[in-house]
Amino acid sequence: MEKDRKLDHIQLAFDSHTGMLEQDRRFIYEPMLAAHPEEKAQPFLFLGKMVRAPFWVSSMTGGTGVAEKINKNIARACREFGFGMGLGSCRKILFDKTHWADFDMRDTIGPDQPFWANLGIAQVEKLLKERNEKAMIDLVGGLRADGLVVHVNPLQEWFQPEGDHIEQPPIETIEHLMSRIHLPIIVKEVGQGMGPASLKRLLKLPLAAIEFAAFGGTNFSKLELMRENPAVQEMYEPFAFVGQTAHQMVKSVNLLLQEVEEPQCRQLIISGGIKNYLDGYHLVSLSQLPAIYGMASSVLKHATGDYHELKTYVGNQLKAYRLAQQFLTINPDYDSA
Repeated sequence: MEKDRKLDHIQLAFDSHTGMLEQDRRFIYEPMLAAHPEEKAQPFLFLGKMVRAPFWVSSMTGGTGVAEKINKNIARACREFGFGMGLGSCRKILFDKTHWADFDMRDTIGPDQPFWANLGIAQVEKLLKERNEKAMIDLVGGLRADGLVVHVNPLQEWFQPEGDHIEQPPIETIEHLMSRIHLPIIVKEVGQGMGPASLKRLLKLPLAAIEFAAFGGTNFSKLELMRENPAVQEMYEPFAFVGQTAHQMVKSVNLLLQEVEEPQCRQLIISGGIKNYLDGYHLVSLSQLPAIYGMASSVLKHATGDYHELKTYVGNQLKAYRLAQQFLTINPDYDSA
């Protein structure tokens, strides 16, 4: 066996060369200062619950034919590895329970992991205008969810052929919502992130967390635009390339903490364009607020089939994250625009 291993080394030596251009300059590698990570991670408090992984599965599917299977697979992984999930838009089950089973995952995820319902800002605005806060309270209560994620998506709604018209600034709707109901609230974008002025207003609110859903990952504005006719696509296509990356948003929040006295929101879910554990580790480490990182599309790819496939993927991601924690520190000289 030792002979075979050495032979492999000889055969693979030339193929394993790395060039200077391939160096990941975000990190400083320190091999002398830690042992290999333990198999079990240390629990920590996030969103009011003890979790075992700095990971979050961002809201994705809102009730397709395979939604129940996807959500159940994700909920099983959350329970097994100790992290939380946000459902896709629950609009479909607000007043019609036909597809309730697609979203009803509390028994699967268990009582100990964060589990959040989700509605769009346009639906929240409409329900508040109708003075029907009870619909939101009943949704969260019926799902036994820990709170409500409100996704803010003005560009997506504008480009969506069936989109809703947003009548007032979303920050005013969020403030109105929080004055009318006493549910924990997370606010997120849907793939283009948020600039400093928006983040500053949100940090001043007693939100449970801000989720970035930054530019660089799945962009739902672009997705909806792709459903339009070619003339509309051509006219609005430049909008698909505007937004803030997760790295830009972390930097913005860190700077805003120097401006905002006693920010009310003190937790972040850093998502959008995060491809793997090193992306997540880098951004979580940079954040001056307690943060976890979220992934959507890469998890979705593994959640549509057999659970074992998702379990293997998530397990490997989290194991590698712990390895990064042991041996990598942040390079202070690295910067990315």
